[in-house]
Amino acid sequence: MPTTLMPFAGNLMTTGMGILPHREMERALAVALGVDIPFWPQLPRMSYFEDMYVQASENFPGIVLEMENRKIHFNTERFYAELENALNNLENEDFFRMSPQYSATYHQFLSSDLAKYPSIRGQLEGPVSFGLNVLDENKKPMIFNDEVRSILFDFMARKASVQLGELKEKNKNAFLFIDEPGLQYIFSSVSGYTNDMARKDLEGFFDQIEHPRGVHLCGNPDWDFLLNLDIDILSFNAYNCGEIFVRYKESIKRFLERGGMFGWGLVPSNYEEFQKESLEGLLHHIENLWQELKKQGFDLGEILSRSILMPATCALLNPDEFKTVEDSYVWLKKLSEQLRGKYILNPQP
Repeated sequence: MPTTLMPFAGNLMTTGMGILPHREMERALAVALGVDIPFWPQLPRMSYFEDMYVQASENFPGIVLEMENRKIHFNTERFYAELENALNNLENEDFFRMSPQYSATYHQFLSSDLAKYPSIRGQLEGPVSFGLNVLDENKKPMIFNDEVRSILFDFMARKASVQLGELKEKNKNAFLFIDEPGLQYIFSSVSGYTNDMARKDLEGFFDQIEHPRGVHLCGNPDWDFLLNLDIDILSFNAYNCGEIFVRYKESIKRFLERGGMFGWGLVPSNYEEFQKESLEGLLHHIENLWQELKKQGFDLGEILSRSILMPATCALLNPDEFKTVEDSYVWLKKLSEQLRGKYILNPQP
């Protein structure tokens, strides 16, 4: 596995979740551009085309969108009817480029002045999660069809590569998250898609994508599995899963030795969780996690230089819609400022 390195120091800079609950693009972009590392937001409440599964599905053979019902599914017969066209376009980058129809927000983001930031970030729904959640005409996850799965991983790798290339044109330090919430389910006995299958498929998938690239998820998977993938940054829910994560000493050590970076999901965006928290409590929580790593022999300065801060999760169903989410970003920036001041960290690369 090659040694890789993120093109900037983390130093507890801030970035955000891909998904925001806003219905208004400009207000969402104000949030997304207000962190140290801006990102383009996915806004499914504004349009179903802005849903992460729908965006990943553009031009994939066999996909059926029901816009009125906000449903996406896979049709096997349609897949084979459309497969030749997809194969004929494998070397056509425009075929894998996200169109303005599928994300007006993405294209508005790209029109901004993004070169002045230390980095910018994109995201794409990962092939494991997409394949497990999009069902065929028999209500069976499309990932269980071997021929479909082989096309799926190659297709998504090409989409990821095109997006990362577009982002790098706007900021040379850009990176990409592959969003894989489904990875927490492949380790259960009920999954017909095993972790060994996923490891092989993901190794081939990441081999096709330029660095820097990483994985984001909010759940609690097998951390050894994730930390040993060939990725440069791992974003996780440190608010709910941090105590479990820091126990994986050997895998964390190997990840850092390769030059890896962590995205600590610190501030909850869910209304109920946010209401019961305080800045002081969250500060105490994250420092406890870092102190646990220090006790295990890790250098705290190295950990901080390889860390950025994020919200813990996205939140689409809050009773106050976007208010708590926006408040969580205010807290995120305050915590970053306090911690950088305490540890004398420069937010710039």
